[in-house]
Amino acid sequence: GELGPIRRTIYIINNWFRAQSYYDSGGWRATWAGEGGGVLANQCPHNLDLWQWICGMPQRVRAFCRFGQYHDIEVEDDVTAYVEYENGATGVFITSTGEAPGTNRLEISADRGKVVLEGGKITFWRTTESASKFLVEWPHGFGSPEVWQCEIPGGGGEEHKGITQNWVQAIRTGAPLLAAGTEGINGVELANAMLLSTWTDDWVHIPVNEDLYYEELQKRVATSKVKEEGGQVMDVQGTF
Repeated sequence: GELGPIRRTIYIINNWFRAQSYYDSGGWRATWAGEGGGVLANQCPHNLDLWQWICGMPQRVRAFCRFGQYHDIEVEDDVTAYVEYENGATGVFITSTGEAPGTNRLEISADRGKVVLEGGKITFWRTTESASKFLVEWPHGFGSPEVWQCEIPGGGGEEHKGITQNWVQAIRTGAPLLAAGTEGINGVELANAMLLSTWTDDWVHIPVNEDLYYEELQKRVATSKVKEEGGQVMDVQGTF
């Protein structure tokens, strides 16, 4: 496309700070037995799905999940992951429920420029020529390709209404789906790879070894401690 081959992706998505009262509001919350994971399973699934949908699936993952880093919980509330793609590109994914203020920023660097999604805006920095061509042909040592900044119009899409209508049309008329149900496994695969990489302290290749992941998960489920329900109702008025 316009960007050319991807060189690097950086996704920082940690703008969902959670107080301890959030986790204490249900005995199942943030437990291996009740939820099966933390920020990757609860807050991040759509972001992982978006990341892979735009950038593709990596070949391997090396992740560092922190369990109960900021909260009295047994699952992950802080994650830093490094990934490698088939073409040699790299990526970083960072998420947390313990940082304030948080950030929601996706940056994609490629051979013909860079795209940044942040603050509800899409910004495209377009180079006049490819970086790979410039670095070979430029004779003056310093310098970089000329670049101009473009603000990409956003918003105005049909969002949930549009995707639901597409699903209805697929059933009624056979229209092609914008996002097939089978796509959902990719984000789950990434989350599982990040957890398994942390548990084994090693690289995890995609697709994930399902048997090994299940075995490691069940070890944690077996010792999971579902909290006693306190009978408290969490007042979320004014938080959204």
